[in-house]
Amino acid sequence: MNPEIYREYDIRGVIGEDIREDEYFILGRGFGTYFNQVGEKTIVVGRDCRLSSPRIRDEVTEGLINSGCNVIDIGIEIIKSYIERITGDVNINSGIKVGFDAGNGTAGPVGVEILQSLGCDLHDLYCDMDGSFPNHEPDPTVLGNMRDLITEVREQNLNVGIGVDGDGDRIGVVDSSGNIVFGDMLLLLFARDILHNHPGATIISEVKCSDRMYKDIEAHGGNPIMWKTGHSLIKSKMKETKALLAGEMSGHMFFADRYFGYDDAIYASCRLLEILSRTGKSLIELLADVPKSHTTPEIRVECPDSKKFQLVDRLKDEFSKQYKIIDVDGVRIVFDDGWGLVRASNTQPALVLRFEARSKERLEEIRTMVEKTIEKFG
Repeated sequence: MNPEIYREYDIRGVIGEDIREDEYFILGRGFGTYFNQVGEKTIVVGRDCRLSSPRIRDEVTEGLINSGCNVIDIGIEIIKSYIERITGDVNINSGIKVGFDAGNGTAGPVGVEILQSLGCDLHDLYCDMDGSFPNHEPDPTVLGNMRDLITEVREQNLNVGIGVDGDGDRIGVVDSSGNIVFGDMLLLLFARDILHNHPGATIISEVKCSDRMYKDIEAHGGNPIMWKTGHSLIKSKMKETKALLAGEMSGHMFFADRYFGYDDAIYASCRLLEILSRTGKSLIELLADVPKSHTTPEIRVECPDSKKFQLVDRLKDEFSKQYKIIDVDGVRIVFDDGWGLVRASNTQPALVLRFEARSKERLEEIRTMVEKTIEKFG
């Protein structure tokens, strides 16, 4: 078993390369031993629709039972109370035209049922579960995976397009013109909505997000916190600060004002549709007053796991000699007219970069300076 599968906030690796099938049982028994030590005997096991999931579920379950745990297997079924909880919470005027692409992932069938129950004029793409993912990978942060949804929004004149990932905890959004709405701008909209009802609320995001978002939260009376990337780290910080909302560039959105504070892409989709329905405005109109800037998407640069954190530490020391930095997670170099970020990915052997500036020219200047420094020390 490759020890590098044990990441900051999950266990992640390539089946057959990083972990063998006969090792799933060992993982389950390890979990069970820990749960017994902390006094937890009954464990719930669920899975997604990937082709490898049934075997993993079976072996992990056997390991849990072998260690003395009681196991409740919920499979991939969504219980009726989940649907009732969401449809009872969200109010949407019927007729809003929505594109919904589940990429053949687990969230497809229940997403369709909920959105139709709420009265949406639904245009669904790839919402039948198929673990071979024949149309595209269910990852809405990759532009290529959103192309069919973009086409559907433009050709059918839809109000909005929504993509969700394979296990239903990340959301990607397309406006009525077919343009991608990045996660930080989506969080900005959710923050405005929550701050209208909860003035002074704490809103958490992460180091990859735009300065415009943090400033907008402050301007609307909120208390923004820039924190580390990672869904488990964000959830822990939410509990610590009693934040009502958090979100990441990757599309994890956490609502704790009317919901449970975990990342649920279907619920986030419904909250977005509620805003569009209540205001009668498009995403383009709702974001029209946000100052313009030039940004890059996340840029991933391959870097071995054994090297990436040490490299970021060296970059932190170097940049701090000349610039203001934020080092809550990696190093964010702060300029009067922009910023650049370098951090070590917690899930892949890579560095994650992102840049923002007021002009294209300045964006390229900042990016070039940072990338040359990485080359120098890398």
